Parts: sequence; structure tokens; C-alpha cells
Amino acid sequence: MASDRFEKQIGFIVEMDKLKRILRQTILTDHSRQETSAEHSWHLGVMALVLSEYAETGVDLLRVLKMVLVHDLVEIDAGDTYCYDRVETQDQVEREKKAADRLFGLLPEDQAGELRGLWEEFEARKTPEARFAAALDRLQPILQNYHTQGEMWKKNSISSRQVVRRNQPIEDGSPLLWDYVLHLLDDAVKKGMVQT
Repeated sequence: MASDRFEKQIGFIVEMDKLKRILRQTILTDHSRQETSAEHSWHLGVMALVLSEYAETGVDLLRVLKMVLVHDLVEIDAGDTYCYDRVETQDQVEREKKAADRLFGLLPEDQAGELRGLWEEFEARKTPEARFAAALDRLQPILQNYHTQGEMWKKNSISSRQVVRRNQPIEDGSPLLWDYVLHLLDDAVKKGMVQT
């Protein structure tokens, strides 16, 4: 007979499967469809492994990996909020906190506290790990947009100024990655992928 702790853990794992159905506003680089939040989280994990040398010295990679895996779990209830949508972003914090209460509350208390703490750390962006995780989180859709010739930027009439304003925190997590983003955006403007 399984323990109550084990049942809660399995229940949480089954609930997390719902992240696979949450569609984001970025599309796959083959233009075939929108990516899911689960795919986004996996992609960030791989990015963290590959790009960790561009984080601040001493950053705990395991902590970064944990953050990128849990940071979007709240989207199961709150949905993916398009970062350039002024209306949707107005109540995003409230929706996501409510989702965090329910979702992390499915776990045994110690694990609920750990994962909720990682989510809150990511949101606050005060630690080197959270700043690097957030930098990756913002870099990934830029790469997707660039490698789809700005398809979603064009569709949503996004300007390069909006992209810079939204993604400035990348610099806090990795100045090198921020320089790369500015280079990509300059090229995207020249190629007509994004408005000036």
C-alpha cells in the first residue's frame, strides 16, 4: 500500500502532464506549430546545461535547472500570458500566485515549500541563479522568433524597442548573452523581421 506522501507525489506528477497542452506565443523553428510550455521548460534546461559558462562565476547549475523546470508550472492554471499583451499582463501576478497555491499545494509540505520557493526565487530575480534562469527564459523566445524570420513578432506588430524593453533583464543574468541579443535584434531589424 502506497503512503500518503507517495500518493501526493504521483498526483502532482500526473497533474504536471497538463503543462504539455499549454500553448505559447512562440512557434517551432520549422514553423509547424506553436510550442508548449512543457517544451519551453525542457528547452531552457538544455540551454542551461550548454550556456552555463556564461553565467556569473559560482552559479549553482542544479538550482538553475530546478528553476527553469518549475517556473512555468503555474501556467497549467494561469495560462501562458503573452509578454507584450498589456491587458493580459495586468492580472498575471495574481493569477499565477493563485495557481502556485493550488499546484504546489498538491505536494507533501516539504516539497511544496521547496518548489514554491524555487518559483518565487525565479520570479524575484534577486539571486545569481534566478537572474541567469530568467535570462535564459527571455533568450529562448528571441531565438525562436529570430529563427522563424520574426513570424510572431510580425504577426503581433512587435517593435525592436518593445523587445529590448522586455528583455533588458537578460543583461543582469549574462552580459554576454545580452550583447548577443542586441546583435540578433540589429540583424532582425535590417532583415525586416521586426519593426524598428
